[in-house]
Formats: sequence, C-alpha cells, structure tokens
Amino acid sequence: MTEKLYYLDSHLFTFDAVVLDCREEKTGYSVVLDRTDFFPEGGGQLADTGALGGVRVSDVHERDGEIRHYTDAPLTVGESVRGEIDREQRLRRMQNHSGEHILSGLVHNAYGYDNVGFHMGAECMIIDFSGELAWEQLMELETRANEVVRQNLPLRVWFPDEAELRALDYRSKLELTENVRIVEIPGVDRCACCAPHVERTGEVGLVKILDSQRHRGGQRVSVICGLDAIEDYRARQESVTEISRALSAKRGEVTQAVQRVLSEQQGMKERCDALSLALIQYMADAEGERDGNIVLFSDVLGEIAQRELVNLLMPKAGGFAAVFAGSDREGWRYIIGSLRRDLRAGARAINAAIDGRGGGKPQMIQGSAAAARKEIEYRLNTLNV
Repeated sequence: MTEKLYYLDSHLFTFDAVVLDCREEKTGYSVVLDRTDFFPEGGGQLADTGALGGVRVSDVHERDGEIRHYTDAPLTVGESVRGEIDREQRLRRMQNHSGEHILSGLVHNAYGYDNVGFHMGAECMIIDFSGELAWEQLMELETRANEVVRQNLPLRVWFPDEAELRALDYRSKLELTENVRIVEIPGVDRCACCAPHVERTGEVGLVKILDSQRHRGGQRVSVICGLDAIEDYRARQESVTEISRALSAKRGEVTQAVQRVLSEQQGMKERCDALSLALIQYMADAEGERDGNIVLFSDVLGEIAQRELVNLLMPKAGGFAAVFAGSDREGWRYIIGSLRRDLRAGARAINAAIDGRGGGKPQMIQGSAAAARKEIEYRLNTLNV
C-alpha cells in the first residue's frame, strides 16, 4: 500500500519515491509509487497535479487501496523519481477547504444544520446545508468565520482508535468505522475528512460568502477563501471601476447610477414602443384592400410590432399579408398571415419562393428568408397559395 505523505505534512511539496507499477491507459499512463504526496480526489476536493520525474501528473485517484497517478508519459518500474506538487494549487485548495470546515462548523454549532453537499469548483466552493439560512444570518456567520481566522487557531489532525472514535462527537456525511481521519478546529469544528488542510486558521486568510439560494429544503451557499477570495475581490473592484468610469459616477454611487440608466432605458423603450405602434398604424393605413397579397418590408420593426402589423393587414388582403423585418445583408425575418388561405399547407411553396425556412398554423406562419428584397417582393406578389 502506498504511504500517504500528505497525511504527515500538508505543506510538503517535493518528495522522492520508487515506481512500483506503470500501465498504459486510453489517454496516457497510470503510475503507482511506494509513497506519494499527491492527494487523490476525495472529500469534495480535486486531486493534486504536478510532476513525477519530469513527467506531468494531470490527475490522481485511489482505487482499491492503490493511488494511481495519471501521467502523459511512462515511468520505469523500480526507478526512483522526484515528485513535485503544484504548490500554489495545493495551498489555495487547503485555504478553501479549511475555510469550509470553519463555516460548516459554525453553522452546525449555531443552528444544528449539517453540511449535506460540498463541491470545490474552479471559481468557488458550493456548500449545501440541511436547513434554510437568511442572508443576514449568513453575514453574521461570515463575520464569525473571519474572527476564527484572525485567532490563528491550530488544527489538530489524527486517526483515533476505535474506542476514541466511538466517544467522539464529529461531523460526517457517512457512517465510518475504521481508518477515520479527524480534523479538529478547537471550539469550532470536528469533522471526518481525508483532505490536506492548513496548520493554523490564520493561513485561510479570508472567508467570503458570495451567494446563497434555497435548495431542496435547505440552503446552497457559494463561498471563496484565501488568495482566491482576494483575486475575486480585485476582479469585482475592476468591474465597478470600469462601470463608474463609463457612467461618470463615483465608485460608491455606481448602484444609483446604474438604476438611473435602467430607468432612462425603460423610458426610451416605452417611447420606442409608442413610435412603433404609430408607425405600423401608418403603414397599415397606407395599404388599401386588394384581391392579391400585401408584402411590406422594414428594417426597424421588432417582432411584436411586426406581428401586430400583419394582424392589421390581414383583413385587407385577398391572399395573404407578409411583413419582412431585417435587411438583404443580415437576412429577413418574416411573419405571414391570412384570413382566407391555409398558410400551413402553402408554407412549402412560400419558403421555396423566398429561399426560406419556417412554418406555423393555418392562419399565420413565420420564419426566415435568405433571398434579396426585390426577389421576395416579385415572387410573393405573384404567388397564389
């Protein structure tokens, strides 16, 4: 069985080991060592990456007691190799995972809720709690979590024997009976966990709750810690700065500035809607009744106005009323209606005439056309369906 060095020292980033096995896989090679500091995926945390003897390690899994390192090139069995962990990645994941333990422990102590789901993603951690938490409660928990960070408490990590384990009160998603590893933050949390952690809470640096929503009778919380939280803050700060520049507003007044712009935008939309209604009424009034088809074009009408214009024109057309919106360069969107023709039956002939695609109901069809305006106008004005 491979010796797990990450249990002995979570801050070990280089080690020497002997290759016990190397097998070719579908996408590379899998290597077994006599000892390893590469943490395999588990406990909601992704596997370490790095290098073995200069060969890239892209993933690590534990299967049937064997820890297999997935590499892009083979290694020689019996050879001694130097292992190198991606240091920055390991440290950031430890910051996040230990931060999760702090927050989950505080939630459990304050409300009795369990952590029933945990995933450490590329952008943040997702934690599912078994009960609902208001945003105000989460902000209070966030403050308390950062107080724990500031206290720089030592973490205790150990494998209790069977008798001690039975006597311990600890968090766990599974019923565990042997080889249980306990991670304890004094006065805050005691939890079964297989992943590497920081040595003291001060290493976590910062705990920040990003978002929260109800989820299956409980609460799903998005959290980020440490250097990841600092980078996230920088990105948000840059976004706010760019918005403040664009709106000529102070950074502290960005919310009010955005609300002002949205209000102005809504006013412009309402005015555009009113103008569209006036325009389509003008276009409809300009068309007289006729035995054949009515075919109109516009480069400004939205779909709602386009449909309303068709409705206004249908009683005037002995055949069908067609309104095309768009341009020859970008293509045309069409809506065609008729009170006297079965357009669903005639859709194939209409689409063939305008190089189009679409369909609908007997009274109205819609779709797109690739033909030029002159071709559409000529073909549809003479088409009888």
